[in-house]
Amino acid sequence: MRRRRLLTTFLLASSFAAPLFVSRAAHAQGWLADRRYTEGIGIKAGDFELHPGIGIIAGVDSNYFNRTYNSGFVNSNPVAAGVFGITPSFYMSTLGPQRKEGDVNAAPPTVDFRLGADLTYRAFVGDQEILNQNGVNGLSADFNARAVILPKRPFSFGVQAGYNRTLAPNTVGSPDANFNQNLLNVGADFTITPGGGTLAWKFGYNGNFDFFDASGGQAPFNNFQNTFFTRGEWKFSPKTAVIYDGNFALINYQQQSVAFNGLQNSTPLRSRLGMNGLIGSRFALAAFAGYGGSFAQTPAGWAANAAPQYDSAIGQLEGKFFLTANPATEQDPNNVGLSVSTLAIGYNRDFAQSYLGSYYGSDRGYLKFSFFFGGRVLVSIEGGGGAREYPNIFDHTGTQIHSSFTDGAVDATLFAEYRFTNTLGLNLTGKYTEEISSVSLPSDAAGDLYHMAYRKFEAYLGFRWFM
Repeated sequence: MRRRRLLTTFLLASSFAAPLFVSRAAHAQGWLADRRYTEGIGIKAGDFELHPGIGIIAGVDSNYFNRTYNSGFVNSNPVAAGVFGITPSFYMSTLGPQRKEGDVNAAPPTVDFRLGADLTYRAFVGDQEILNQNGVNGLSADFNARAVILPKRPFSFGVQAGYNRTLAPNTVGSPDANFNQNLLNVGADFTITPGGGTLAWKFGYNGNFDFFDASGGQAPFNNFQNTFFTRGEWKFSPKTAVIYDGNFALINYQQQSVAFNGLQNSTPLRSRLGMNGLIGSRFALAAFAGYGGSFAQTPAGWAANAAPQYDSAIGQLEGKFFLTANPATEQDPNNVGLSVSTLAIGYNRDFAQSYLGSYYGSDRGYLKFSFFFGGRVLVSIEGGGGAREYPNIFDHTGTQIHSSFTDGAVDATLFAEYRFTNTLGLNLTGKYTEEISSVSLPSDAAGDLYHMAYRKFEAYLGFRWFM
């Protein structure tokens, strides 16, 4: 029974936290999440440029276990903790044309290669009886590598591989189990670009294999995701393109019957058509619309067609204004994301895999602002809010334990950095996250309840050296 409760607690918590797990190690080091911030002037070494770095942070997390502020539930009583972390990082890539002795017309390389790696050690200060458990203090890591053969040619081929380890203790803070994840990724794709590059079409495969540490019986959550995708782009002007992207995935859990909640294999499908590019030199627009379906499979022993399905429109709309002109975006609209000083407003509708049911739907509006001024100060602010739609919830036998419901979600992140030199910076990160809910769900066969509402605030002061 205890194991079932722990498993279910993670299922419920991860229904809203799953999208955050893969980037949790980067929360306290906001500069890790964006290529613009991770790379400085670099070190030229033959045909490569190298970007070593190291960061140190100290701060506080008001609710490390994402517990509810409501009393009387298995996940009540939030726990605050002081946080200390250190992160060495290293990035390497082949030289771009701009760094090849200033020859912007230089021929592209035969192989375009990029590698990134970082390792984070975190230590917590607080109630050690609660915090000193498996998965609290320890190492997380991220490694990724990609090579493109014959880039910017009529036919190019790319391969990639990666590994991400994330620390995620369960929300009730039990010393008997942690939910540390190890995500392996492999992929390959080829791109056809006939003629002068006005039309390009890519076909590819991504394999994600998610394994949990062997403690607490997390075997039900181990899953394989095999994704096949395609993306077509037609540049009807030098700055703007019509884009189609579509994908379908095969998601399979390994031991569905061990968990209290029902885990459902699925074959999610997405198809979108839209445009992305510049309007003038200061404004960019991205607009996509399409269809998304979860196509969950009804497990053996359930009533026919009992598995809930996402079946709806999906899309994104974002307008971005460049506070300073960026010559790079004039040449290639794909470089729009590399502009530092921007103001953007947008809306996104999509769905995601969930350990609570087969999916949850998301509608989120957001506002982003970033500015780099005086060659010294970088400020980045992002905030958003919206709704999360959960389907009918079943246990592993196919018995419905709660009807569908919708929660609210808000988030805000501030990252600010003062750069003493081109390689030294002092930064501040603040983050607020809240799930707004009145829903409590059964967490085990005994009827104990888990409340979905929670809020947390994180604040970190950091120092880093980067090249």
